[in-house]
Amino acid sequence: MREPAWRREGEDPDYRFTLANERTFLAWIRTALALLAGGVLLHQFTVGLGPRSAVVILAVVLGVMAAILSVLAYTRWRANEIAIRHGRPLPYSWVIVVLAVVCLVTAAVLTVFLLLPS
Repeated sequence: MREPAWRREGEDPDYRFTLANERTFLAWIRTALALLAGGVLLHQFTVGLGPRSAVVILAVVLGVMAAILSVLAYTRWRANEIAIRHGRPLPYSWVIVVLAVVCLVTAAVLTVFLLLPS
């Protein structure tokens, strides 16, 4: 695999910053895997929880969000790496807001399902 062109730009960063950026990337990947596991859990093990179609939709949304988050984790890592190489401030990420909203909506829907009589 060829080294991407942006890796030849700027100056090589301190290893500590590079490794911290990689740890952050891995944290995003862990979050994506947790979302995927939550989707699978909802789909497979929630028999008497709310309307089945709503549970399936919620599980699919979690799976899709996990896939999107995996891609965004890489693009965020790459943008941070480029910023570090050029000595610029780290870019703002709107992914945190979207992730918080998805978790809030998921928690709200599941709470309503748990409160509904079965």
